[in-house]
Amino acid sequence: MGQFVIQGRRPVGGTRRVPGNKNAALPMLAATLLTEEPVVLSNLPLIQDVRVMLDLLRGLGAEVELDEPGRAARIRARKITTTTLDKTLCNRVRGSVLFAGALLGRRGNATLFAPGGDVIGRRRLDTHVEGLRALGAKARMPGKSGKIVFDIPVSNREEPAGKGENRLRGGEVLLDEASVTATENMLMAASRARGETVVYNAACEPHVQDLCGMLARMGADIGGVGTNRLTVRGAERLGGGEFTVGADSVDAGSFVVASLVTGGELTLEGVSPPDFKVLERPFKRFGVRWSLNNTRLHVPGRQRLRMRYDLGDVIPKVEDGPWPGFPSDLMSVLIVLATQTRGTALFFEKMFESRMYFVDHLIGMGARIVQCDPHRVVVTGPAPLNAGRVTSPDIRAGMALLIAALCAKGETTILNAESIDRGYEGIDGELGRLGAEIKRM
Repeated sequence: MGQFVIQGRRPVGGTRRVPGNKNAALPMLAATLLTEEPVVLSNLPLIQDVRVMLDLLRGLGAEVELDEPGRAARIRARKITTTTLDKTLCNRVRGSVLFAGALLGRRGNATLFAPGGDVIGRRRLDTHVEGLRALGAKARMPGKSGKIVFDIPVSNREEPAGKGENRLRGGEVLLDEASVTATENMLMAASRARGETVVYNAACEPHVQDLCGMLARMGADIGGVGTNRLTVRGAERLGGGEFTVGADSVDAGSFVVASLVTGGELTLEGVSPPDFKVLERPFKRFGVRWSLNNTRLHVPGRQRLRMRYDLGDVIPKVEDGPWPGFPSDLMSVLIVLATQTRGTALFFEKMFESRMYFVDHLIGMGARIVQCDPHRVVVTGPAPLNAGRVTSPDIRAGMALLIAALCAKGETTILNAESIDRGYEGIDGELGRLGAEIKRM
């Protein structure tokens, strides 16, 4: 098990370019299976989850060339040699479930195993299964191995699009939750289905919109992009092309918090302005100031952080929600910001029932936090944090603990550093370049 050792109270500041969005890259990688033609994805974040997805593509028979200096991958799934994913690799990344829609769309069958990812609460697959069934797929789980087998029964097949291929049929899909990955699976499956598919209660996050743009350029007809009602008219064949992964606002927001709690002055280049419009209001509650000029975000140093209360001097509530609500992936780091902000705030994590459990580590470091229940915590600041020895439970909580260590007094050790690597590329090198004292052991 790897670990980070951090000497706290060093300002984090300087200039940094925002990497590609992890949550956009994973579905875009899966979508390369929908065509026999070459696909080039640029601005890829070179994180562990992306590397696992590339290995899964290789295992299915795709030709994969990774240009690490250029942050690009050239993928050609000219021939899919198997539609069964590697079990070990599936267990390592949540994004493995995205191959269900892509393989069904291209080949008419897929065999997956229980996807991995962060343990932040129950992450059900029912929405994926029911949505794909609405397009004519059949799903079964033989035994208790975690295997899920998808195929298209003969009675539901349309005329084959080509030798060895079976087509799904379009239909109406009402998702029982606005799941991002389920929406992405429906988009990929529907893009090769016969006829029109309408997806209701669809997720509309920026990374979903990135996938829509990619599929549209490949030849699918997609309407309603950016809304919760998507229409997809599939195509018999999709083409290849070159596509760019959008900026990662969660990564950007994490570095903004790191600079704020350490007093550093930070400039981020390549941010997505619409994403930061959504983040602006919750950050302003903490008294945060920044300036945004096109795709360049500047965060002044040594800001006086003070909580802005609601009308009537009522304690404010910070809650997550589907886009354009506050992203759940930034909830953990914002709690750390609250520990260094004068005032009190209630945080309400509505999406995952285990995401808040990491606050025990913050309390052990000296944070003044009351955990009301699995979904809600009350934070009062500012509280001086002290160094300690903690374990990263997942990507986002791990980053939050890393930020807490940056502003804590003394030397902090964070175990299970690999969990942070799954979502943040070369985090120790980047923070070190920006002034932090951090070592990987």
